[in-house]
Amino acid sequence: MAPEGPADGFGRRLKDILDRFDEVERGLSDPAVVADQARYQILAREHAELTQTAKVARGLVKVEEELKANQGLLSDPDPELRQMAAEEIEGLKARQEELEQKIKILLLPRDRNDDRNILLEIRAGTGGEEASLFAADLFRMYSRFAENRHWKVEILSHHETDSGGFKEIIALIEGRGAYSQLKFESGVHRVQRVPTTESQGRIHTSAASVAVLPEAEEVEVDIDPSDLRIDVYRSSGHGGQHVNTTDSAVRITHLPSGIVVTCQDERSQHKNKAKAMKVLLARLLDKAEIEQESEISRNRRAQVGSGDRSERIRTYNFPQGRLTDHRIGLTLYRLESILAGDLDELIEQLTLAAQAKAMAAKD
Repeated sequence: MAPEGPADGFGRRLKDILDRFDEVERGLSDPAVVADQARYQILAREHAELTQTAKVARGLVKVEEELKANQGLLSDPDPELRQMAAEEIEGLKARQEELEQKIKILLLPRDRNDDRNILLEIRAGTGGEEASLFAADLFRMYSRFAENRHWKVEILSHHETDSGGFKEIIALIEGRGAYSQLKFESGVHRVQRVPTTESQGRIHTSAASVAVLPEAEEVEVDIDPSDLRIDVYRSSGHGGQHVNTTDSAVRITHLPSGIVVTCQDERSQHKNKAKAMKVLLARLLDKAEIEQESEISRNRRAQVGSGDRSERIRTYNFPQGRLTDHRIGLTLYRLESILAGDLDELIEQLTLAAQAKAMAAKD
């Protein structure tokens, strides 16, 4: 049932959404659509996208109907009935305001990348060996967060240090909504703690950078094979007896952009090339969106912080068991559980802050 009342833009938009939702539901039960799997899958995806909005919209319609009915009772000759109606109206107005706020958030433009898998890139920054150990801590944190959601984590490339840290690690995280959950993690993460090698007990500050890129599909990025220089060489570093025995490592240089990607984790040159191409495609897609100054990339940068990967976004203070996200002024005193992958509260607060900024920009 579509909302009635003033034919304002908000009301018309709700009516359009509910009408479209009903149309999609009818389509999904149409034998002709069911027989056409391509069409059916398109409608199924649209149904999934509209379901929550339609549910809230229908709830709002119901509340408005109840409000109208109770307001009619305010003129009833029975004083007790009038009192009950007045009390009911108070609660309904609060519920109406809550649902209107929810629907406005749901109607905000969606980032088309939100449902995508991601490429997670973590690099040690200032702080030497301690920075590489912190990079490993961050990777474990995100891996556990992903595992809690039954997402798949696949390491595409990594450079490990002798102490077990990472100079750099790149991983593919596959799971519906991975980008929507982790897109605010890009930036410089700072750690304050006493390194295991520190004999005086002094607190050191180190940093690692995180980049979260939506996984690109090949059809989205047009790469001319002549623009690629592909070099193969022998792997180096950790890897056991197979290291330095075959030319399995791959370096791909995209000549127009100067982007260089290397991968040597696999024994197979073919597999290393495939992984390197995944990373290259994601970096080229990210570069293209920024250069084009598309609406999506502008919104993403405006949501929380600048989006600049050189921006310090968060501090992990071990002596105080404290995490502070500098973009939204949030401080949590449960660092251990956060590093164990419990990022839900942090992500929720970042998402709410992004929605509030988007709402303010829209108004």
